[in-house]
Amino acid sequence: MRYTGPLALAVAVALYAGARVVRRFGVDETLFGVALGPPTLLVLSVTAVSLAAYGAYRLVAGVLLGHTASKRRRHDVRNVLRLLFGSIGLIAGFGVVTRDWVSVLFSLGVVGFAITFALQGALASLIGWLYIVTKRPYSVGDRIAIENTRGDVASIDLFVTEVWEIDGPLVSSNQPSGRIITVPNSVVLSSHVVNFHGEGVPHVWNELSVQVAYETDLDFAVAVMEEVADEYLGDEMAAGVAEYRERLAETPVELDVNDRPTVNVVQTESWVELRLRYLVHPRRGTRTRNDLYRAIIDRFNDNPDRVAFPVGRNR
Repeated sequence: MRYTGPLALAVAVALYAGARVVRRFGVDETLFGVALGPPTLLVLSVTAVSLAAYGAYRLVAGVLLGHTASKRRRHDVRNVLRLLFGSIGLIAGFGVVTRDWVSVLFSLGVVGFAITFALQGALASLIGWLYIVTKRPYSVGDRIAIENTRGDVASIDLFVTEVWEIDGPLVSSNQPSGRIITVPNSVVLSSHVVNFHGEGVPHVWNELSVQVAYETDLDFAVAVMEEVADEYLGDEMAAGVAEYRERLAETPVELDVNDRPTVNVVQTESWVELRLRYLVHPRRGTRTRNDLYRAIIDRFNDNPDRVAFPVGRNR
């Protein structure tokens, strides 16, 4: 694969040089017993241009992608190069066919208006791709929610975005369903996009609710929940909050952010609800919630004289 680019360029040069030689010395010449008339020469020239564009793409892509460490950046660079060299190859092919570059460019401008009406959806998706590349509402690997789709971005092509679905009609609790959903890039221009794992803020806030009876020692229960969460999340949450604060400092938004788990107390008619708030990576949200819940309930059960649970069918 590493020699594909140079090989394509070498074949392109050979084909184009052969076509030029035949044109100069007469179209009735033969090559390996095959008559090389004008149609054959035209095919050879167009093939040479196509191979040259492909070979140049492979060479440039090999150099740029080799110096790009980020997997997300490599994905974007590859798409940009495909669009660039594909356009160059298309225009060069028309130029070879007509032998008039000015008329080719003019024709492309005229035909462009007709194509705009015929391919509105495709052009809107291409514009959406340009918006995604420049504004970065999401990148490959991010967990997003867009329209009725929720999942991890697997790829972003020129016209569509592929998303590995989570939740959906098959599963729940932020679990992958195994299905791949294709979303047109044009959707990003007209729909809300929720990014759970954007650049600079790779964590989200989660809550865990536990209902206890009014006879519960609330100070003790709150302390237990905060202690369990602090033991489980520890310095990871503190580091995440530090990144969160750095991102907030770049905006006019002012928020008081705790670097340790906290518990909010909410009173209801039949019980008291304790809501544990903490920062976690979006892909570990469900597992973290389950582990915290089991650990908290075990601590509560070890102290039945201080923590009581509400009794009733409406719970």
